[in-house]
Amino acid sequence: MWRECNFSVDHLARRGSDLDLPLEEWTNGKPDYLQDIEEHTADTEEEARASLLYSYKNSINGFSALLTVDEAAVLSKRDEVVSAFPSIPNKFSLQTTRSWKFLGLEDGLGDRRRHGKRRGGLLHEAKYGKDVIVGLLDSGIWPESRSFHDNGLGPVPKKWKGICQAGDYFNASHCNRKLIGARYYLKAYEASNGPLNVSNDYRSPRDRDGHGTHTASTVGGRSVKNVAALGGFARGTATGGAPLVRLAMYKVCWPLGGKTLEDGDTCLEADMLAAIDDAIGDGVDILSISIGSNGPIGFSEDGISIGALHAIKRNIVVSCAAGNSGPTPATVSNTGPWIITVGASSIDRVFSSPVDLGNGMKIKGQTATLNKLKKRNYPLVYAADVVEPHVPMNATAGQCLPGSLWPKKMKGKIVLCFRGQGTRIGKGAEVKRAGGAAMILGNSAPNGNEIVVDAHVLPATGVVADEALKILSYIKSTKKPTAKLNAAETVLDDSNPAPFMAGFSSTGPSSLQPNILKPDITAPGLNILAAWSETSSPTKLVSDHRRVKYNFDSGTSMACPHVAAVAALVKAVHPTWSSAAIRSAIMTTATTKNSLGKEITAASGNIANSFNYGTGHVRPTKASDPGLVYDASYTDYLLHLCDNGVGNADPKFKCPHRKVPPSTSNLNYPSLAISSLKGSTTVKRTVTNVGGSGKTVYFSKIDQPEGFSVIINPRILHFSHVGEKKNFTIQVQKGTGKNTIGEYFFGWYLWTDGIHVVRSPIAVSAA
Repeated sequence: MWRECNFSVDHLARRGSDLDLPLEEWTNGKPDYLQDIEEHTADTEEEARASLLYSYKNSINGFSALLTVDEAAVLSKRDEVVSAFPSIPNKFSLQTTRSWKFLGLEDGLGDRRRHGKRRGGLLHEAKYGKDVIVGLLDSGIWPESRSFHDNGLGPVPKKWKGICQAGDYFNASHCNRKLIGARYYLKAYEASNGPLNVSNDYRSPRDRDGHGTHTASTVGGRSVKNVAALGGFARGTATGGAPLVRLAMYKVCWPLGGKTLEDGDTCLEADMLAAIDDAIGDGVDILSISIGSNGPIGFSEDGISIGALHAIKRNIVVSCAAGNSGPTPATVSNTGPWIITVGASSIDRVFSSPVDLGNGMKIKGQTATLNKLKKRNYPLVYAADVVEPHVPMNATAGQCLPGSLWPKKMKGKIVLCFRGQGTRIGKGAEVKRAGGAAMILGNSAPNGNEIVVDAHVLPATGVVADEALKILSYIKSTKKPTAKLNAAETVLDDSNPAPFMAGFSSTGPSSLQPNILKPDITAPGLNILAAWSETSSPTKLVSDHRRVKYNFDSGTSMACPHVAAVAALVKAVHPTWSSAAIRSAIMTTATTKNSLGKEITAASGNIANSFNYGTGHVRPTKASDPGLVYDASYTDYLLHLCDNGVGNADPKFKCPHRKVPPSTSNLNYPSLAISSLKGSTTVKRTVTNVGGSGKTVYFSKIDQPEGFSVIINPRILHFSHVGEKKNFTIQVQKGTGKNTIGEYFFGWYLWTDGIHVVRSPIAVSAA
């Protein structure tokens, strides 16, 4: 029986229930949840079994099954069912060499002193992440990449319980001592889209897209010399942040609607929950999930959030992409406080390809395209002036959308196109189709200073929004405008501030949990070079037959594995630390300053704030020695959910009865967010001394948000030994000024002992 859609059901364990047994371990009798399906549908036992997709044994007590909406509604009313939510197609998607050096993560770089003693770099101290296991939920992996060789690695860690699942063009021999596990998950995808079109993707862990290979090599790729993108750009040694970690790939993302990768991808909750469930049982230490929702999702309907919470119960660190819906406010995804939510920012490398205009003006541009043109100068036109006669002259006329340009007016010209609707690569393909010689791709206002470089299908370069308007003004004011595209080159540009926030990086506040400040951190995610699938072109266009082994990609997807790698290194140095302590160490040691010593800016050029970057830009070396950490337990997260109206996250835990509910800002988090403050509120925090010197004194310092007063009590913390905990309170009070209701103001507080600086951002809005 084919159902309308598939549902994931979070099911309470019952006495005698074999709910937590996988299908292959059913022995005697009928499983409770199989009986549930049969009793509340018209199915026979055989049909009920056929409708079941997954049973989850390591994360939630639940299952995924093909049910009609009515059948799911009946099941959800049962006392032992916590929640039932549909696995909606297209709700989740992938959030897509120099970066590690930019972060100071090389032997001997960064802070080389700890408590007055010389020490080696973090990589050396962490043994390059040796034997830490990182699992990735993504589009698969290209196992033959040089980034995944296992030369010199020892035996697979004994704690590893995973498998290397065979499938199309993938077998057990493709795993090794580096790539120690690989699985793929198709049941929910095929239930929504029908059988996988194997001409578009592999029915196996093999990566056809490139995204999963890219993120895996960013986390833990081995050092590979003489690597470059197509055209020789960014040539050098490629390496992951933790090159000796072990990798496990869980393929959960597939071509959107069963079509080609050019049309995008989709990742369904039931498949992702099954992958997280297996990863927990397999023995991973870190989960890197470069997948995000396309809009806010409540906890009970968020497969990633549910799975991540149960991973945290096993002390697994979970790093997730913040999303690529910026700079629109309140678009951040993966906002559970047990998740490290990662935004994306730039590094100090550019791919310079200036544009020379006929009036002598030189415009800065960037590209990853060789730009070999036969002539020096070409006629220059604006896309809206050369559209087909039937194309309406509206806001999209200048965006070079498919089929919009008129070949009669295009041949042999350079065309100025603007970003907006459509893809960057698709705009170049349209210019080429219409006979254009080259393209200048201008940013729209929301993109600001963010230039994502691409291996375009014709000579092309990208320019920032202000420069694009200068070019447009030149075209409009000149009878016969001309332009020249210069050859591109890789440049380390110390004159420009880095990092700055990528315009696409999703921003806070969290629309679901405004009293938890999200994102948590930012990391390199713009124009990152890493390994690639050798069956995917650098553009993912079906018509592009070029193949590469390493490629540029941009997105919070690229930032997420950077933080996962840092977490792996910190885990290697401090194997007994909790996942919350590792997150705290990463967050409180971040910086809000750029390479010029000034405040990090948004892509618009304005000063960024904590809703852009969380606590700031990640600093791996500092994270390994934070001084103090804000710890939290699985129970703390359950209490936080209780305070937010979610009382059924764990069937074995009952929310306490409280006459006066505590502030939802009271979770022991390394940042502080308070929304809609009416008068004043006081929250509690606890810090644990993890510095090398047991006996130490920390002093507080505050930068108050405009219009609010902040008081910390006590202002001084005395520690006598490592592991000692100290409590303090933070009172935040609305001032006498008239704050705009709902407008957020930002500040910070910190603790310092003269060696460590433990900094936490504050975001407050008035009611």
